[in-house]
Amino acid sequence: MNSTNSISLAVVFALGFTMMLGPFAIDTYLPAFPLIAESLGVTIHQVSLSISIYLMGFSIGQLSGGALSDRYGRRRVLVTGLCVFSAASFFLSQVESIEMLLLGRLLQSIGGGWTGVSIPALVRDRVDGLQAAKMFSMIGLVSIIAPAIAPAIGAALLEVGDWGLVFIALGSYALCLLPLLWLTVFRGPRSHKLSPDGVSVMQRYIGVLKMPAALPYIFWQAASFGGLIMFVTYASFIYQGHFGQSRGMFTFLFACNIFAMFSCNLLNRLLLNRYQPAQIKFVATCAQSSAGLLLLCAALFDWSVWGFLPAMMLYAGTLGAISPNIMASYLEYFPRSSASASAVMGTAQFGLGGLASALSNLLPESLLSVVSCIAACAIGSVSCMLWSRRRAALTKAKAS
Repeated sequence: MNSTNSISLAVVFALGFTMMLGPFAIDTYLPAFPLIAESLGVTIHQVSLSISIYLMGFSIGQLSGGALSDRYGRRRVLVTGLCVFSAASFFLSQVESIEMLLLGRLLQSIGGGWTGVSIPALVRDRVDGLQAAKMFSMIGLVSIIAPAIAPAIGAALLEVGDWGLVFIALGSYALCLLPLLWLTVFRGPRSHKLSPDGVSVMQRYIGVLKMPAALPYIFWQAASFGGLIMFVTYASFIYQGHFGQSRGMFTFLFACNIFAMFSCNLLNRLLLNRYQPAQIKFVATCAQSSAGLLLLCAALFDWSVWGFLPAMMLYAGTLGAISPNIMASYLEYFPRSSASASAVMGTAQFGLGGLASALSNLLPESLLSVVSCIAACAIGSVSCMLWSRRRAALTKAKAS
């Protein structure tokens, strides 16, 4: 393995820009929800299902793409994913019904899943351990810009065209990533050769699930990220519907949460020079659970948007310190099947999040319902953290 210092900044930025595709696909069209609903003759609540569909399709894409990436190489899977994503985006710009919108989002998400699952594997091919945690943090610092600017980009596009222009922009962005990756990440000889072990796709996934010490990390990531998925799904309702904010103010309020994630990600990068990933994950997860309780208070006692915002920023911000360290610790167990392992985690993270988001449509459309789901995710995150610590203690005891 190489050290982080030997990996060029060009590669870091290229991987970061590629990671931005997922947040762009979810957040750029959020300001267009009212326009999409009006154009298709449906409610905003129905349009929000397109986020749930994307998250669930993304998990399918990751699950199918992970083992293929381990077997046939990162380059083929990543390039194919970008092409599928782009084609689906151009299709979405022309849809005229909610059914076609959901179908297009499903196809788009599968391409996005194939793209997303390749990034952690490409990192694991190059570095491991503490260096991997730092690398994930560096990529996160680049990619986290996407959800901060995505709603603003979407709002700007709506000023010059209809909502279909948002999807045209997404498809064009995916195509622009191809030459960037070719000139940086895929420059020179292939970094990941075809697997000679003859292990089947199913065997790879079974092997991941048979690693008891790694299982807590899968659900820990899914739970901690699930609350953010719930927030993103209902962000338009929360800020524009419940708190009555304008489209421009919605963009600002949404960006505040992403700024918090960026700040915590940067802080995590600095803390890794003094502390181990396990220590940082513990503190960040406890802070996230506290934020979940504050959000419940905000809904129960009818706080203003300026009382709700700091609590939401704390919840979202902690992910900047939780996710990179969980991923680095988790992939330590899978040096030869990192893409398959990443696919399992991604499937749990986005699949369970998408399912929870879809099921939340059965609840009353209220702030209390949304923040109750977010708080439940925070409690689940703490439970998985304790599960992980118990598992680590048992492993240490057996070793001694």
